[in-house]
Amino acid sequence: MGQVALTGAFAGLSLFDNSTPSSFDPSASSLLSRTTQGTLANLGNTNSGGSISSGCPLGDVFYIAGSFSSIGNVSANYVASYSPSSGTFSSVGSNGPNGPVTAVYCDVPNNNLWVGGHFSSPGSSVAVWNTKSNSWSAPPFKGLSGENAQVLSITSNTSSSSLFFAGSFVTSFAGNTTSVNNTNNPNVPYSPGASPFSSSLVPIPLQNAEIEAAPSSTNPEYSNIQTILCPAGSDGPGNTWLAQDGSSALISILTFSSISAYGVRLGNTFIDGYGTTGFSVTSIPDNTVQTLSYVDISTGQNNTCTDLCPLSTDSSVLYQDFLFSSPVTLTGVQITLSEWTGAAPGLHMMQLLSSGAFVSAIADGNTQSCFAPNPSNVTSTGTWTTKDASTDIPATLQTVLVSTVAVGTPAAQAPSFTWMPYVSAAGQYDINMIIPGCADFQDCDLRTSVQVTVFPGGGTQPYVSTVSQQNQDDTTVLLYSGPVVPSSSTFELTVTMALADSPVGSGQNGEYELVAGNLELTLTSANLTSSSGSTSSGTNSSASTGVLHGFGFFEWPLDSSTSFDATGTVPASGETFLDGVGVELYNALGASVSGSVEVSAVIQHSSGVLFLGGNFESSAGFSNIVAFKNGSVVALTNNGLNGAVSSFALDGNDLYIGGSFSDTQAPSMQGKLRGIAVYHVDSNSWGALGAGLDGPVTSVALSNSSQLQVVGNFTEALSPGNIASSVGGLAVWDISSGSWINSGGFVLGNMTFVSPSTSVGGKTEFQFVAGNIQSMAEYGSTGFVMLSNGADGPVITPISVQLDANTNASTVSTVNRRREHRARGPVSWFSQHMKAALIHRQQSSSLTLPPSPPTPAPAVLAGAFWSNASSSKEVAIIGGNFTFVSASGSVSQAVAIYDPSSSTINALPGSQVYGVVRALLVDSEQHLYVGGEFNLSSANGFAIYDLGAQEWLTSTQPLQAASGTPIVRSISNSAYKPNAVIVAGSFNQVGSVTCQAICLLDTQLNQWSVLGGGIQGDISSVSYAGSNEEFLVAGGAITLPNGTTTSVAQYSFSNATWTAVGNPTDIPGPVTALEVNDGNSSSIFAAGRTTDGSSPFMVFWDGISWSDIGTTLQGNSNISQLLMVPLQNTHSPNSVVESDRMLLVSGSLSDNSFGSASSVLFDGETFIPYISSLSAQGTMGFVSALFYSIANFSFVQQHFLATGIVILISIAIAAGVVFFLALVGIVWTLLSRRDDGAAKYDSSDEDKDSIQHRPSSLLEHINAATRTTILGTGAFNVSTEKEEMAREGGSAEPDPFGPDGSNYLRAETPSDAVVGTMAAAEEYSRPAHARYAFDGTEEGELPLTVGLEVEVLDDRDAAWWYVRNPQTGQEGVVPAAYLY
Repeated sequence: MGQVALTGAFAGLSLFDNSTPSSFDPSASSLLSRTTQGTLANLGNTNSGGSISSGCPLGDVFYIAGSFSSIGNVSANYVASYSPSSGTFSSVGSNGPNGPVTAVYCDVPNNNLWVGGHFSSPGSSVAVWNTKSNSWSAPPFKGLSGENAQVLSITSNTSSSSLFFAGSFVTSFAGNTTSVNNTNNPNVPYSPGASPFSSSLVPIPLQNAEIEAAPSSTNPEYSNIQTILCPAGSDGPGNTWLAQDGSSALISILTFSSISAYGVRLGNTFIDGYGTTGFSVTSIPDNTVQTLSYVDISTGQNNTCTDLCPLSTDSSVLYQDFLFSSPVTLTGVQITLSEWTGAAPGLHMMQLLSSGAFVSAIADGNTQSCFAPNPSNVTSTGTWTTKDASTDIPATLQTVLVSTVAVGTPAAQAPSFTWMPYVSAAGQYDINMIIPGCADFQDCDLRTSVQVTVFPGGGTQPYVSTVSQQNQDDTTVLLYSGPVVPSSSTFELTVTMALADSPVGSGQNGEYELVAGNLELTLTSANLTSSSGSTSSGTNSSASTGVLHGFGFFEWPLDSSTSFDATGTVPASGETFLDGVGVELYNALGASVSGSVEVSAVIQHSSGVLFLGGNFESSAGFSNIVAFKNGSVVALTNNGLNGAVSSFALDGNDLYIGGSFSDTQAPSMQGKLRGIAVYHVDSNSWGALGAGLDGPVTSVALSNSSQLQVVGNFTEALSPGNIASSVGGLAVWDISSGSWINSGGFVLGNMTFVSPSTSVGGKTEFQFVAGNIQSMAEYGSTGFVMLSNGADGPVITPISVQLDANTNASTVSTVNRRREHRARGPVSWFSQHMKAALIHRQQSSSLTLPPSPPTPAPAVLAGAFWSNASSSKEVAIIGGNFTFVSASGSVSQAVAIYDPSSSTINALPGSQVYGVVRALLVDSEQHLYVGGEFNLSSANGFAIYDLGAQEWLTSTQPLQAASGTPIVRSISNSAYKPNAVIVAGSFNQVGSVTCQAICLLDTQLNQWSVLGGGIQGDISSVSYAGSNEEFLVAGGAITLPNGTTTSVAQYSFSNATWTAVGNPTDIPGPVTALEVNDGNSSSIFAAGRTTDGSSPFMVFWDGISWSDIGTTLQGNSNISQLLMVPLQNTHSPNSVVESDRMLLVSGSLSDNSFGSASSVLFDGETFIPYISSLSAQGTMGFVSALFYSIANFSFVQQHFLATGIVILISIAIAAGVVFFLALVGIVWTLLSRRDDGAAKYDSSDEDKDSIQHRPSSLLEHINAATRTTILGTGAFNVSTEKEEMAREGGSAEPDPFGPDGSNYLRAETPSDAVVGTMAAAEEYSRPAHARYAFDGTEEGELPLTVGLEVEVLDDRDAAWWYVRNPQTGQEGVVPAAYLY
């Protein structure tokens, strides 16, 4: 319990702190740190004109690169390091890059920092810093070149074994071929347990096979063998099969057809306590235990095994391929898992590898293989029918397609059949046609010869052959042997069969029969060299030199031992399979590979597909982004994007893309891809992030909390319906909820870089952000934050959702002014030995409230906490001038319910409030009172909502104003008047009741009534005085029934009379904020603006006269709230504010000494700047109010109230500089959180005199410790006689600076007051029962079970009651709504 929140019109908040820079030069670049909660801190700035473009962590430091000559006041050219442990910057060696650096990569295993950019030394556009030798060098390939060559991106492949360089440069390769160079097939997930050869073999689809695994685990999440044929996710439930504990396992796969297989692919499980270590494979139907060859993970050498083959238990090995000595024709296999680790064997992946590739003549037989984008396919002309025949293999059936054609029909008019097998990787293949024997089908007389044409691709000419189908027995005919290009969106291997030009045989009954069976491709070599540039739109190779050119991409294997000069011609030994990307780009872009054309981002998907983004466009049909798969550059759906791409971030199958675009090249997304988009790799489709951003994106990164961080030159994030949220250059997309959320910090500027989540030197995980900053706030939140207690200081928790502008409310535009944020010392008010100076008198008897301070939307102006009995949660209800997208996706406004535990926001079910909400109150009957300047059905300015029934109450009479809309500024209740709510503001009538400015609503009778004789004018603020709140104190512009005009008036509930507080002319203008110090009517603070509106004022009533205490505030200051808050540590005592508390002054405040602030603390003598805030435009923000969940907080509690109730604000003031060590919260353990050392009161231990020694007030220690140090014999010098009278309940003269003397006892020592219980002399109780169960797990809370009888010891707070369990004697607080 005891939650605290701060509201206002702001986009960001910061605590005043001199330890970090608070001003920014927008022409320089700043490096910020960002915690996992989003809190921002400035680490350092570059020289003016500098920029930061990239960074990465290596060891204990974070490396930063860009175009700068200094950072953090340290001289460093282009590259620097930052140490989080010391908080210092350092230069990185000497003889480093001599030009701007735009990309970095931290190679952790080798302790190398790779940098790329536009420089010539120590390498051309690429350089390497070795952290062991502390030296710079050129890369092993010397660098990259071309006209204005520049490297813009350095990333790694999925296995981190190769580096990808992207940018604007040209490469040259020897010969007109591109070598695979021992690189595994990029179209399957990489595993060190596979070879280039085995990874090229297409897995046989087993969806239609009969698969049995026994014995299986009894856990249903691990007992389905089908889930491991092509696992949909990582090793775990639903993607892994386990055997029964303590048992070996036998897995049988029966295909019921003849297939050609080359081996098996097995992936071990790494679930704790399970794993296979030994297995064997038996082929069916010959029941032969196969000898398998495999790659030894530890040595990289090929080994063989038979009866017991090892399966790696290294979790970095996704799978291992085990190959037969040659392709085997079989109908199934048995896999025996005979040895294991832990409880039982198990597998995460199991596949049967084909001989290379395959295609069935029967379309239904062509199911999709694992890792294949699509299945093999067939097409035909003419009429084809199925024909079945038995085979020599038991339980198998041979099915083919046949078509008849009249003898003498020309080949061009005869039926034809085309096979299109899916080929995963380029290589040397044998293409075989399986022709079933005519004897089995009994159609030998019908058979003839056919012409077969093979199109292998890669520029190879079609291969044509004539094949006889008159064979008696099944036969396999080799159609083609040679290189084959893999399948892609632009090419498919085709094998076409038609009637031969001169068919053999005479036919039967005047007809020939054509037979279409299966095709099998047998891979003979994966070390293919194939022609590149098949999609060329320009000239690439030179006939005389055989040199191929590439653009914008280069791959470097990190384990390569070769060395060459890539600024010249790369030898064949230095080429890789993926270097074909650059060649393909060069071919596709042709002569346009100069000027602004560039590749700025590259990333590899787990399937091996490579995505490249930048600024380029090709007549081949792609723009700004392409994919490279199956050896070819492929256009993305709708031809890519209509603007340049700057950065990538990959989350599973979702590729997040940042840049300066708005839609796909062929428009398909209604312009919702503004600056940011997502491409779903698995479905080849585009998706939007809300409706995008209002400016270009420069960098994107993922955090470990499933969030995408986006930075750039923008100010707003757009939701569906174009609802705009202020984000100021740093936006966060929550992947799980699919919405823009609060980033946690606020920065306004042109941001250039954001890093993924990182942990440097073992420090807490965080991110780095950089850019040219105009303004920054430590915490980012739109108008509302939660405050809590932290071990090392204040914890400010921004709401995770975004509040937006309320388009239906009339807003006041903010005043445009220069923001000064200078963290300086406290402002002296006056010496404690000086008497208060006289202040200017009011010049007129007529008062008018000043206009409300500027609160442009989104602004939160009011709040209240509510304990939801149905969910057992305490939530915050906020009101103001805003709109929001609720958790259900609907757009609502003005009032919202925020659940801090789930970080969700929802609207009140029912009608919407149209306008601005300025006041909220929740009572014990779960009624929400809403006040402001709005319309709601028949209600104007005031409405009641039943939170339990979730509906607006319509029986309340409406407010009326003499002109315009009534305005409610305050809704409150008094302990003296139960079942009553006081509504105050600007109105003159409620229904038929004339009650101007303030009116009382009897909540039981639902009747309005006037307070006393009524008043005239307007009221802005209401507070209460007296031990039981028997006095109401109102501030505003008030005319009393006797005609007196005043700014502060007091109403006595007991005699129903209004009186002015002090001499009205001592207050220089109407009051906008008011606070009664802990119910003491002789200690009142008021603030407002002078009658002429020229300046603010703040005054103090000491029971005798008003005195000015705010003379140093500048004219543009506005005070919205005054609130007395307790302290953890005491301050120096004075006659205005007791030493255990301070006055929190909130609004928009300016002072010559501390600059600007939104909240300051006043200790009776000095203003101490506390919180500053920023608007979305970077100007000074506005704090409206602080609210908390304890309805009737008092500094002096009685009747069993705990002592650990102080608002923990810790302040240190040294050398005149304010440095906040901790606001250990405006956190309330207010009625419940006892100190660990708090003494428990036990009446059995009390003797008749013990009451004389039991403290009852936190003020006791102030009087005991400072009784002789206060000036003269002031209000704190209370006589022993008065103490005795207080103990006896007698009357005494009121203490002008504290509660009525009869309400509390003096403590003997400060420790008595701090630690002792605040029980009064007499205790009372009444019985009650629990309506609901309450877990009571927090400190000071009491658990409840339904029906439990308890004793209510204190029920003065409307929300929380202090009770005792008579069965156990335990005491604590419980929600009042839970009792009856």
